[in-house]
Amino acid sequence: MSTVSRLLSICRPGGIRPYCVTFSQPPDVKGTVSSVQVTINRTMASASSEKILTIENLNPCIKVMEYAVRGPLVIRATEIEKELEKGVKKPFKDVIRANIGDCHAMGQKPITFFRQVLSLVLNQALFDDPKITDDVKERARTILCGTRGCSMGSYTDSSGIEVIRQHVAKYIQERDGGIPSDPDNIILSTGASGAIKNLLALFHSSINGKNSGVMVPIPQYPLYSASIAEFDLKQVDYYLDESKKWGLDIAELERAVNEARKVCVPRVLVVINPGNPTGQVLTRKNIEEIIKFAYKERLFIFADEVYQDNIYDKDSQFHSFKKVLVEMGEPYSKMEMASFMSVSKGYMGECGIRGGYAEIMNMAPDVKAMLLKAISAQLCSSTIGQAAIDCVVNAPKPGEPSYELFIKEKTNVLQSLKRRAEMVTKTFNSFEGFSCNPVMGAMYAFPQFKLPPKAIEAAKKAGQKPDAFYAFQLLERTGICIVPGSGFGQKEGTYHFRTTILPQEEDLKKMLSMFDNFHKEFMSQYK
Repeated sequence: MSTVSRLLSICRPGGIRPYCVTFSQPPDVKGTVSSVQVTINRTMASASSEKILTIENLNPCIKVMEYAVRGPLVIRATEIEKELEKGVKKPFKDVIRANIGDCHAMGQKPITFFRQVLSLVLNQALFDDPKITDDVKERARTILCGTRGCSMGSYTDSSGIEVIRQHVAKYIQERDGGIPSDPDNIILSTGASGAIKNLLALFHSSINGKNSGVMVPIPQYPLYSASIAEFDLKQVDYYLDESKKWGLDIAELERAVNEARKVCVPRVLVVINPGNPTGQVLTRKNIEEIIKFAYKERLFIFADEVYQDNIYDKDSQFHSFKKVLVEMGEPYSKMEMASFMSVSKGYMGECGIRGGYAEIMNMAPDVKAMLLKAISAQLCSSTIGQAAIDCVVNAPKPGEPSYELFIKEKTNVLQSLKRRAEMVTKTFNSFEGFSCNPVMGAMYAFPQFKLPPKAIEAAKKAGQKPDAFYAFQLLERTGICIVPGSGFGQKEGTYHFRTTILPQEEDLKKMLSMFDNFHKEFMSQYK
């Protein structure tokens, strides 16, 4: 056997991996080498039981990435649920997952029209069911005709089914009082999150040796901090003003951008309206100020508007960033912007179906081509999610058979959420040491609470942040799972948590009563 053959034989399965052998000179024509130097990388060539991918050589961006909404508290909540299933005795019967905006998990019933359309596109035999109305069948037929092979099992264009994008554009145009919307600027996505991540990825670029910066509101939705870390971007925090119902102050934006320029190049401004986790609703005047700021500082606007249907405050109104920007005229109407919508929130609550869209405005054509190329590598978003988006933007209209039931179900959900928003605000403001701004919109409350020094000391001994310590105590004693404010960002020295308003009204009353009893006991224990 030649020298080369012998060396290669040990590099086959069961031996050393091929990449651990190097030759000091090429073999001659006979396939032998006169002098061979074999260098073995001990790490790579060690026992086959050692892992190729380890925590030491893992992508460092993934290691720093966090997502508080599904963090350690939720892991513990899952463990407690399993303990309850095994008969372990607890002072409560089940876990209340108030940590995440999962409407249906909290008892919300699906909108009948949505589920009927989705049923038909998945099971065409139901077209023969006389109990299903003609407008439902027409919607389902239109969606199916937009797919290849008239099947939801086929791939779609990377940006989504064309007829659904047309319906999205029409919906936006009607929402914004006739301002045109182009279907070619619509991208259907895996929830709003999928579109947000695809667009953030475009900014992964070093400029003059500095990372790109993304301005996010504090408190913020952890999708942004997690994605910013994943794409090696720089997070630029700007603080909402809790004393002014979580208002957005332009002076704070200016402070944040000026400080950020020392370490990065700010390029994106994220605005969440209505707010998550804070529940505030921006006024039109405030939106105009934000747009002027973004224009002055040359920032690409990300308008996260997934809660646009969730407005509870009688003095508040949803204004889309696109509408305000266009009505301001040039030069603002030429600004680059993306806005996002989802089927997960609103009155729909179809979180698990994962449907969303983005509308892209004024993006450079060559950049847009790169975006479409990037999303083409993901093939397409879920066709079921796309169909769900169509149900939102092409809902029953007055005079159609499904309209009365649809509008009744939609109205009932939103009115109930309004009552729950008021209930949560009023109850938390009755707790010792609590202050809670009105839940003007969205699905969450973000109250501030004060802790006794003994509780802060106990948290320190437990190796936990004080708000996390409080939240873990709440979970262990009541089964209520919330998210500490530190997972969203908060001013130094303040403590908050986010809780949803999603438990059904009777369940929410019970939850708040349990919370009240816990808080009294906790304060008594640590006074």
